[in-house]
Amino acid sequence: MRLTVLGSSSAANGYVLQNDTEALVLECGCPVNDCIRALGYNTQKVSGVLVTHEHGDHAKHIGKYLERFDVYCSQGTASAIHTSTPMLRPKVLQPFQAVNIGAFTVIPFPTEHDCAEPFGYQIDHQEIGRMVFATDTYFVRYTFDGLTNLMIECNYDQPILDENVRNGVIPAFLRRRTMRSHMSLQTCIEMLRANDLTNVSQIVLVHLSAQNSDAERFRREVSLAVGKRVVIAKKGLEIPFNRTPFEL
Repeated sequence: MRLTVLGSSSAANGYVLQNDTEALVLECGCPVNDCIRALGYNTQKVSGVLVTHEHGDHAKHIGKYLERFDVYCSQGTASAIHTSTPMLRPKVLQPFQAVNIGAFTVIPFPTEHDCAEPFGYQIDHQEIGRMVFATDTYFVRYTFDGLTNLMIECNYDQPILDENVRNGVIPAFLRRRTMRSHMSLQTCIEMLRANDLTNVSQIVLVHLSAQNSDAERFRREVSLAVGKRVVIAKKGLEIPFNRTPFEL
């Protein structure tokens, strides 16, 4: 299995998990044509698309994705999304209820963000093992057994955020909103330490803030804190994403 990053920022988010015969897409924040190119134009292998919430950087292009693929999200997200083709609607998932999407088994779980009904996803697949995808959430209430991979938000560092407010780089209200809707470096490390990472192959840090983060320091500090390989998601990144680092 391979992970391709279409985008991972406040501008646009999108990820493709794929092998030669099947694919699962995460988020609809990037143009569908970017996704199609990442698939090598083999759209038939897409089992489905998961959307975490309705904000534009995650769902802006959902209408175009719905024209081609089965898209899945919460009831709250589905109700909050407006498309130009009302008869095309996402498939609604229920929290903690497993659903098979092709060879992927997906369990949605609630996250903490300022929107209708945001979800994170536990995803199981023979090649990936068990992964968690959690973004745009200021913490995760749950722990997970048997993890082998994670894609987890690491949006900001509190001292950097505070300094940016003091220097007038960002307004105070945005500081408050960031702290109640996105995951800090410190919380990310705490979340990871709360889980058994024994069998984890790698951790991909997603949705870093353009102003309130330091990608290389984040990568280094998380890796040192949990003793695992850590990768920063950025547009154009393509890496193996398997149960173990040896399955390339």
